[in-house]
Amino acid sequence: MKLGQIVKDGLRAEFGNRTVKEVISAERVDIANKIKATTALAANSFGIEIEDIRIKRIDLAKDISKSVYRRMEAERNRVAKDLRSKGSEAAEKIRADADRQRVVILADAYSEAEILRGKGDAKAAEIYAKAYSLDAEFYSFYHSINAYKTSFKDKSDILLVDPKSDFFKYFNQSAQ
Repeated sequence: MKLGQIVKDGLRAEFGNRTVKEVISAERVDIANKIKATTALAANSFGIEIEDIRIKRIDLAKDISKSVYRRMEAERNRVAKDLRSKGSEAAEKIRADADRQRVVILADAYSEAEILRGKGDAKAAEIYAKAYSLDAEFYSFYHSINAYKTSFKDKSDILLVDPKSDFFKYFNQSAQ
C-alpha cells in the first residue's frame, strides 16, 4: 500500500510541473523515467527495487477533461468546416466546368445541325429545281394545291381573295 502511494505522489509531482499537452505527448517516456528515479529512492528504503514504470492511462480532473474535450471538439469542428468549405469550392468548380462544357457541346451540336440543315435545304432545292425544269406547269400546280391545303386547313377558315387572282388560277381553268 505504501509503494502505491509513493508512485502516486511521484506521478502527481511530475504532472503538476507539466502542461496537459506535455503529459499526453511523446514526453511520457521522459516523465516515466523521472518518476522511476524519484520513486526508486523511496522504495529502496523498503528493500524494493523498481525496474520500470509505464504510464498506461492518464485520468485528468473532470473540469480539465471537459476543457480538453471542448478544445478537441472545436478543433474537429474547425477542420470539418474547412473540409466542407473546400468541398463546396470543388463542387462549384465542377459545376462551372460542366456548365461550360454543356454550352460548348450545345453550340457545337447547333452548329452541326445548322450545317446539316443547310445541306438538306440545298439538296431539296436542287431536287425541286430539277423537278421544276422537267415540268414547270406540274410544279406550279403542285405548289398551288399545297397552298390551298395550307390556306383551308380548318373548316372555319375564311379567305377573301379575288377569284380572278393567280391564287385560283387552276380553279378558274375549264377542263380542256
